[in-house]
Amino acid sequence: MRRIFILAPLLILAGCEREPAFDDRYDATAKEIEARAKAMDAEITAAEKARRANAAEGEAEPAYD
Repeated sequence: MRRIFILAPLLILAGCEREPAFDDRYDATAKEIEARAKAMDAEITAAEKARRANAAEGEAEPAYD
């Protein structure tokens, strides 16, 4: 019975992982935000190119409500 009380906390602690440091979490979040921003910029650029191509062909610009 004593063995259970001695081994249980050790097993619980062995299963726990250390939380990442603030700097690691910050760097990961900054990279994710930068990737999202680049994806948005690429999407906006593609939409602008399509709009210019449509305007050059003489098509009317879409109406935004």
